[in-house]
Amino acid sequence: MRFSRLCGLAGWPVITASLLTTTPLAQAQAQEPAAPQLSEVTVRSTLQSSTLEQTPAAISLIDGERMRDRQWQVNVSETLSSVPGLQLQNRQNYAQDLQLSIRGFGARSTFGVRGIQIYVDGIPATMPDGQGQTNNIDIGSLERMEVLRGPYSALYGNASGGVINAYTEQGEGKPQVESTFALGSNGQKRLGLKAKGEANGIGYVLSASRFLTDGYRAQSAADKNLFNARIDVKPDEYSHLTLVANHVDIDANDPGGISPADWAKNPKATTPNALLYNSRKSVKQTQAGLTYERQLDGSNALRFMAYAGQREMMQFQSTPKGSQTGYKGGVIGLQRDYGGFDARWSGKYQLGGGDFSLIAGLAANTVKEDRKGYKNFVGTQLGVVGDLVRDERNTLTNIDPYLQASWAFAPRWKLDAGLRWSNVQFKSSDHFLADGNSSGNTGFHKLLPMLSLQHQLNEDSSVYASLGRGMETPTFNESSYRPDGLAGLNFGLQPAVSTSAELGVKQRFNMAGVRGDLSAALFQTQTDNEIVVASNQGNTSYQNAGKTRRRGLELSTSAWLHPKVRVNGSLTLLDARLCNGYSYLDSNKSPVNIANGNRIAGTARNMAYLGVEWTPTTGWRVGLDWRRMGQIAADDKNTVYAPSYNVASLSVGYTKRLGAWKLNTFARIDNLADKNYVGSVIVNEGNSRYYEAAPGRQWMAGASLSYQF
Repeated sequence: MRFSRLCGLAGWPVITASLLTTTPLAQAQAQEPAAPQLSEVTVRSTLQSSTLEQTPAAISLIDGERMRDRQWQVNVSETLSSVPGLQLQNRQNYAQDLQLSIRGFGARSTFGVRGIQIYVDGIPATMPDGQGQTNNIDIGSLERMEVLRGPYSALYGNASGGVINAYTEQGEGKPQVESTFALGSNGQKRLGLKAKGEANGIGYVLSASRFLTDGYRAQSAADKNLFNARIDVKPDEYSHLTLVANHVDIDANDPGGISPADWAKNPKATTPNALLYNSRKSVKQTQAGLTYERQLDGSNALRFMAYAGQREMMQFQSTPKGSQTGYKGGVIGLQRDYGGFDARWSGKYQLGGGDFSLIAGLAANTVKEDRKGYKNFVGTQLGVVGDLVRDERNTLTNIDPYLQASWAFAPRWKLDAGLRWSNVQFKSSDHFLADGNSSGNTGFHKLLPMLSLQHQLNEDSSVYASLGRGMETPTFNESSYRPDGLAGLNFGLQPAVSTSAELGVKQRFNMAGVRGDLSAALFQTQTDNEIVVASNQGNTSYQNAGKTRRRGLELSTSAWLHPKVRVNGSLTLLDARLCNGYSYLDSNKSPVNIANGNRIAGTARNMAYLGVEWTPTTGWRVGLDWRRMGQIAADDKNTVYAPSYNVASLSVGYTKRLGAWKLNTFARIDNLADKNYVGSVIVNEGNSRYYEAAPGRQWMAGASLSYQF
């Protein structure tokens, strides 16, 4: 891949910004800006703890306090937009969660997150089928987030793009209570309560919040309630027990997408059917888990994690009454019971005069899904639960043994290797036999290796190369409908298998009083059996279609221009294309031919971020940030593109300490120039309703008050 070609993708505004841009490597440093110690930051997403500079992978850290400062604390998109390689699109639709993709993986997901593994305190927020969600991440109690991109994600199984790890704060010190309140445009309100501290050797963090919005668009109001708890106990000096639990309850209307022409006329509009059928979704999820770690001796340790949860969902779609002959339901009811464990041993030794570490583990997860489909009408009454037309139990289980080793085999050289044997089993039992028995099962087995080599050039510079193989299984939602329109799951779908290569460099600098870091990653991923649309008749069905290729460049940097002035930036260039053409049936049952070389829908060719902050410990704080998103193909035909856009935000805050009290106030304006742009695209939407509009200029203001006993 020619570097000059990649740079030409961005255009002059992005190239100009890249001179200042950086990755959020420094976002995890200490709160006191006068002495950032980046080398002391430890990352955990590669399973083997190491400092940021010694990790041979593209990884970004975002500190929890920074995620809360002058923000809503509702969506991870509020702050993760600074991470290179991560494309975040807020649908302004709380019925469908955020749209996330890493290096082009997950961009086509019409709801939820796929192609990316998400963990909260070591517990999967991604189901064994690869479908995940971010709505149970409590930003109000986060310690940090880590975003891992590229080949290392193979070690987590069932993900080719990357991994997002969220870690809750650990309760320490004197008890502290905090309340927060914020309000803003479109009837948005958030109330939060948090208590944390340590008592009798037990650390605790308890957090609860409620978010309400009338929505920017018609039919987009939402009510989200979230609770999160973490308890830490040290039974003895050699062991650590962590208990976590969270609950999320969401009721949200679903405005759906609109056509490009309708968006141009009125971005706030929705389709008449969304109003007529009152399209909406309710979600309730409760889960709990524990992690037990024990140091056996100076070299060996054990870690065990177990979790269980339940998720209920009821979704009312806007499918017209007259289109539901043979249709598997305009109302979808799901109940999922899930759980699993991860047990691992780790050891640290000396080999050939260098440090050697080894991890061996076994991960197992299962989900049992009761899926029901109903008509969304009773007589002339629309948007209600009607006749049952689908009833099945689906089960998915994965059992994955894995190994990982790291060896400093020579001065300044380190070799990392890993291997995961991923075993996934699908089973469906049809309980609605009026249209025949559609039961069946299938399974997938893939060996997922990873290898990396790192060289420390000097105390402040390192380079690395890595290679890995990843897998994405079809999700339940992708398997739920068959291209032939018959009942049952689409067992013909095969997993997409990707081979990723990455070259990277990490550099710290201290010049003329300016201190910071710089990282760059050049990558290419080849995917076989990419999962794409097969038919857009009613509900979308999927198929495997040959090869795809994703390649690009990520740049990031963070620098202190002054003890209180920090600059953060990132630049992403991505060229994601189909290597083989294919065809599918549109909503009129007409074949649509997709040409070889077309861009993968849902991906932007360039993204950039630049943020400047004045951040003293107390007193006034000011931040200004700019974000660019390149144009995004909305369909595989590449005939419809969401336009590129540039948006800026301004925020101000004030912190005052009064003894044991701490007051924090803030105000924020997003989309300063009141740009009209598309916040998210629904890839290959069967009725050409591709766009979900972003709001215009938005304001918010709020305050938090805390007391430490």
